[in-house]
Amino acid sequence: MARYAGNAALGRRQLDAAVCSRLAAKVPPRPARGWVAAIRSALGMTTRQLAARMGMRQPSLSALEKAEVAGAISLNTLRRAAEALDCDLAYVLVPRRPLDETLKRRARAIAEAHVAAASHSMQLEGQGISSRARAAEVTRLTEALVNEGSRLWEDL
Repeated sequence: MARYAGNAALGRRQLDAAVCSRLAAKVPPRPARGWVAAIRSALGMTTRQLAARMGMRQPSLSALEKAEVAGAISLNTLRRAAEALDCDLAYVLVPRRPLDETLKRRARAIAEAHVAAASHSMQLEGQGISSRARAAEVTRLTEALVNEGSRLWEDL
């Protein structure tokens, strides 16, 4: 298990270095009319001309541009439009925070829930623990859970 956890941690660090730090600040928001329409217009290309380059009719291209704005376009269709516009399609998920932080937040939430439940039961039995001991157990359990991998993502 420790070997897997080490590989997963390395993978998280590599993804964070490649994606989070470099892309988060550089990814511009999608233009209001969508990337396809914005780039097509910037190139001075009509919808009829782009449609012909994609092997479709103009009404289909108009529907494609509307689908992009609505967030209903498929990646395959967007890739075809990119090719026809002599563009590369960059598909990437940009984490809102470092992946290690996301993992630790989830592990801590689970640890706090488990310790709270156990502490409540112990208190009912007259065996309550100090807040210091409780915090130490949350920390210990959080660290153990970080190495558990997919178990972290089961419902609480």
